[in-house]
Amino acid sequence: MIRILLAEDMHMVRGALVALLELEPDFRVVAEVADGRGILPAVIKLQPDVAVVDIDLPGTNGLDAAMRLYEQTPDCRVIILTALEQRGTVRRAIDAHVWGFLPKNAPPGELAAAIRMVNSGRRVIDSRIPPTAWEVEDCPLASRPTDSPLTRRETDVLQLAAEGNSAREIAREMHLSTGTVRNYLTSSVTKLTARNRLDAVRIAKGKGWIR
Repeated sequence: MIRILLAEDMHMVRGALVALLELEPDFRVVAEVADGRGILPAVIKLQPDVAVVDIDLPGTNGLDAAMRLYEQTPDCRVIILTALEQRGTVRRAIDAHVWGFLPKNAPPGELAAAIRMVNSGRRVIDSRIPPTAWEVEDCPLASRPTDSPLTRRETDVLQLAAEGNSAREIAREMHLSTGTVRNYLTSSVTKLTARNRLDAVRIAKGKGWIR
């Protein structure tokens, strides 16, 4: 069961999100807060696995709240919901060590999938946000072994390929187009001077860059 905290100041929106999330058999909403200042105390008390946080909250905004969670309760993984998609906002989310960044108009199924991905230790990057906005080498979410030539996104895609997923399945999992996934796999093969995708997986595993 994935324990969820939901932070949203608009009562009707929050109620609708809670109702939708609780339709999922593996979700349990353990806390609802309407003010950013209430997030950290609720997380400390109830220990949710994932916090779904509106970026624009009264009291303390969502990104500042995410930073405080990272500093004091790093096991709780944060997904930011926002109506803004500017590069600067994404960078602030990176600095706040969030695990996911989704537009507020994303379909409910997309949010549910994002919660499961984040809970399993994978980042969620909305396909409408330029990938370059997340390719930040000094960000813990984008970190990788210092000797790896692969970007974080290439590593994530190659990891999913190593687990037996097809390009289409990886695209669905990471909210990318199939063509983008193939491009990442091709660049991984090139960077590792591998013969093909399977050889790239073998090399990356041997180096400890993927599991």
